[in-house]
Amino acid sequence: MALRALGNKSHALISSIGLRNSLITKVERNMSNNNLHQHEGISFHTLNVTTPKQFVYHVELNRPKKLNTFNKDMWIEIKQCFEHLSTNPECRVIVLSAAGKHFSGGLDLTDAMKLGQDLGAQDDVARRGAFLEHTIKLYQDSMSSLEVCAKPVIAAMHSGCIGAGVNLITAADIRYCSEDAFFSVKEVDIGMAADVGVLQRLPKIVGNVSLARELCYTARRFGAAEAHNLGLVSKVFPTKEACVEGALELAETIAEKSPIAVQATKANLIYSQSRTNQEGLDHIRQINKLNLQSEDFANAAVAALTKEKPKFSKL
Repeated sequence: MALRALGNKSHALISSIGLRNSLITKVERNMSNNNLHQHEGISFHTLNVTTPKQFVYHVELNRPKKLNTFNKDMWIEIKQCFEHLSTNPECRVIVLSAAGKHFSGGLDLTDAMKLGQDLGAQDDVARRGAFLEHTIKLYQDSMSSLEVCAKPVIAAMHSGCIGAGVNLITAADIRYCSEDAFFSVKEVDIGMAADVGVLQRLPKIVGNVSLARELCYTARRFGAAEAHNLGLVSKVFPTKEACVEGALELAETIAEKSPIAVQATKANLIYSQSRTNQEGLDHIRQINKLNLQSEDFANAAVAALTKEKPKFSKL
């Protein structure tokens, strides 16, 4: 089995991943307090969460020395973070970016070797299968937590966005990047089919099944200009800093809107993308028969008439 043999092939796999130097070092299991980031009573080792603007939360992938590669802690903490923010009344919009040189170098292969060791401890094929299914489901749920989060998620990418990083951003609502950004659906180069979302989401995002399949079959690297032309990103900025600032400005604009209206809009957009137009219309009708009775609708109507900026209470 590939995972059981991963330890013997680690250097070949690491050299193929493209962003190699910082992937070779050993994963620290006993992290120091300097690597522990706390926000509202929740502690993260791999994320940094701040509130730079009212109702706007900024989540940073924070393993810069490992090129923000995904280890088990990061998979788990992304899910925990976005599930918490989904129900947090102080949060209306989330910006996702990354600390360090690259947005993400993809899968942490050192951590994957540990997974291979855990798998090898199981002698029975059915139990190995059950172990892998549980693990893959955990990773899928981590990526999907952005999509199912009630709040809009704006991803701001810079430099390398590889493998698992591409899977992650395709679950975001809006994607910006800097001019130095480059992307690769890298999984075929490490002997696996992508299994955490990009195969399902990328063709819908770019609207070109042929090109989406080309990118997924070849792991071809493509840059910011092509990503913009494809519709993977909606805006390109000169620098990482300008990209993050642009994402925060957009988040602030959205956060000023009615949270009831914005969250209902996201819910219906996601519901409708895999259903008929009529099913989508039926869904939003059920939502709006309640939401049109809300104080937000009345406040927005009055503000439009008086030319004043509306204020909306927490949801």
